Amino acid sequence: MKNTLFLITVMMAMAIAAMAQDMKSDELAKRIDEVFGAVYNNPNEPGAAVLIMQGNDTVYSKCFGLADMTTREPVSFATNFCIASVSKQFSAVALLQLAEEGKLSLNDPLSKFFPEFQAPFFKDITLHHIMSHTSGIPDARLRDDRNFTLYSTDVASVQYMRTLDHLNFQPGTQYEYINPTFQLIYQIVERASHTPFETYMHNNIFRRIDMKTCCYFEPERHIAHMAHGYERDDKGVWQEYDYGEESFFATKADGALYCSINDFVCWERALRDNRVWTARSKRLAYQPWISIPKDAEYGYQPYTGYGYGFFIQDYPGQPTHVYHLGDNGGFTIYAGKIPERDLIFLFFSTRPDIDRLGIVNQVYHLMGFDF
Repeated sequence: MKNTLFLITVMMAMAIAAMAQDMKSDELAKRIDEVFGAVYNNPNEPGAAVLIMQGNDTVYSKCFGLADMTTREPVSFATNFCIASVSKQFSAVALLQLAEEGKLSLNDPLSKFFPEFQAPFFKDITLHHIMSHTSGIPDARLRDDRNFTLYSTDVASVQYMRTLDHLNFQPGTQYEYINPTFQLIYQIVERASHTPFETYMHNNIFRRIDMKTCCYFEPERHIAHMAHGYERDDKGVWQEYDYGEESFFATKADGALYCSINDFVCWERALRDNRVWTARSKRLAYQPWISIPKDAEYGYQPYTGYGYGFFIQDYPGQPTHVYHLGDNGGFTIYAGKIPERDLIFLFFSTRPDIDRLGIVNQVYHLMGFDF
């Protein structure tokens, strides 16, 4: 009898604790919803998809507004957003895979892959430098030809490096975030693997981890549930603002990947479980190789450095925050995580008029983190 009463008491205590936890989780989700609802409060405007997961548990998930203002298709977790510079981590993983296979080394100089680049300093710039934004290569892409800036490819965009005659600083000594160094990865993957870039990415990443609809942008390619980015014009009217309206939208290795929240969760799980790389490659990618100074044009947050395709924030007293931002046209993307807590936070938006990091940090604060 005593044992039975004891078991009943324990079970009641566990049930009460579970109810308390559910109430706490519901309250947290409600407060997070208030943060996003204050911004995305019109279902007929460009919107966003938000997902926060801890382990296999969903902390918060909701979609807001429209993915396509012409068709009126709403944002969903199947919506494919241009994730812009978040694409860089996929390219970095491709190089890390090829390094694991011995097809290249992160210490290889660019001159090994681009003998057509004339300047001797390309012998001093390594793959490590281009992935960590420490190469010193200036972004000197042609900008006085509107057609070039709108429609140029990865190969065309880096042609200026053939005759480049100066660096902004000695490789490895400073941080400067530029896109062309990641555009080089397009050709490096092809030359090291003897496989077209998109074929390599599909076979070794997307298909391998069951990313069903993730793909790179092509002008004539049909992308299922494709979102468009939007920006208000001078009269306050939303106008489409992506390919054909914004510059350098079609370069792939640095930013032309379209991906849904559903597929990105597959990606995050594969990174976590080392299904697309080794534990060593993960450590290298999540290592802050250079600190980001306050005067940086892109990427500064306190206590933040850059790894290989990831920003790494080691705020005192807080767990490591690994993330990347994506900005192109009307798309505004945040893909972040706290690996120590098995927490992922995805926030994909089709409009740029938001304080993305302000929103993200406010939500983290609600969850007990201060970045």
